[in-house]
Amino acid sequence: MTIASIRKRNPALRRRFVATVVASPLLLGRMRAWAQVADLNDAINKAGRQRMLSQRMAKAWLSIGLGIEAGRAQRILGDSMALFDRQFVELKSYAPTKPIRDTYASLEPVWADYKAALVGQQPGKPAAAALVELDARVLKLAHQGTVQLEQHSGKSLGRLVNIAGRERMLSQRMAKFYLVQAWGVALPDAGKELDGARAEFVQALKTLREAPEATPAIRQELELADQQWTFFDNALKRLGDGTQGGQRAAEVFSSSENILQVMDRVTGLYARAGA
Repeated sequence: MTIASIRKRNPALRRRFVATVVASPLLLGRMRAWAQVADLNDAINKAGRQRMLSQRMAKAWLSIGLGIEAGRAQRILGDSMALFDRQFVELKSYAPTKPIRDTYASLEPVWADYKAALVGQQPGKPAAAALVELDARVLKLAHQGTVQLEQHSGKSLGRLVNIAGRERMLSQRMAKFYLVQAWGVALPDAGKELDGARAEFVQALKTLREAPEATPAIRQELELADQQWTFFDNALKRLGDGTQGGQRAAEVFSSSENILQVMDRVTGLYARAGA
C-alpha cells in the first residue's frame, strides 16, 4: 500500500489522532520543558533523541498491531510523534551550518511520509514491512544530523553525548526487530539487525563506562543500565520460547522502556557535563 493511499484511506482517523496528541496537557508540559536548544551538546542530545523516536514509534506501532501493551503503546506512539515534531522544529531552527540545515530540509518530507503511515490506518501485518522501511529512512537522516552536530562540536564530550544518545535508539531498535520476528513480518534480515544492535549496545556501554569524562553520577546510572540490560537481553533471547509469545513480547516492550529511561538520563548527564 502506498503512502498516498494511506492518506486517502482514513484522513479522519489521522485528524482525530493528531488532535488527541495536541490536546494532552501532560505532553504539552513535557514539551515546554524542551522548548529550545540550549547549546551544541543539547542539540546533539536532541538530534540523537530523534533517532530513538524513529525506532520507538515503529516499536509502538508493531505492539499495537500485535495487541501487546496496546493502550500503553498507543500513548507512546502519540507522545513520540509530538515530541519528534517539536524537536524537529527546534533543530531545524538551531542548525548552525548549511549542510546541517540541508539534512533537516531533506528529513522533513521523509518524516511527513512516515507520520502519515503511522496514523493513516490501523496497524496491520501487510503494512509492517513498508513501515519499517520508512522508519529506516527517518533514522538515516536523523543520524546524519546528529553526526554533523557532533563534528561541528569537535570535542570528545560531543562524541560521548552522541554515543550515549545512540544507546537509546539501539534499545528501541532491538525491541522493534524482536516484534518484527514475533509477528512473522517478511524481513529476512531482522534477526541479523537485532544481533548487530545488541553487539553495538554492549560495546558502547563499555566505552561510556571507561570514558574519563564519566562523573560519579554517570557511572551510577551506567551501573543501573547494566542491570536493566541483563533483564532486557534475557527477554530478547526468549524469542520463540514456548507458547508464551505474548508474555515474552510484553517483557521485551517493558524492558526496552526501562533501559531507555536510564540511557536518556545518561545522555543528559553527558550533555550537561561541559556546562
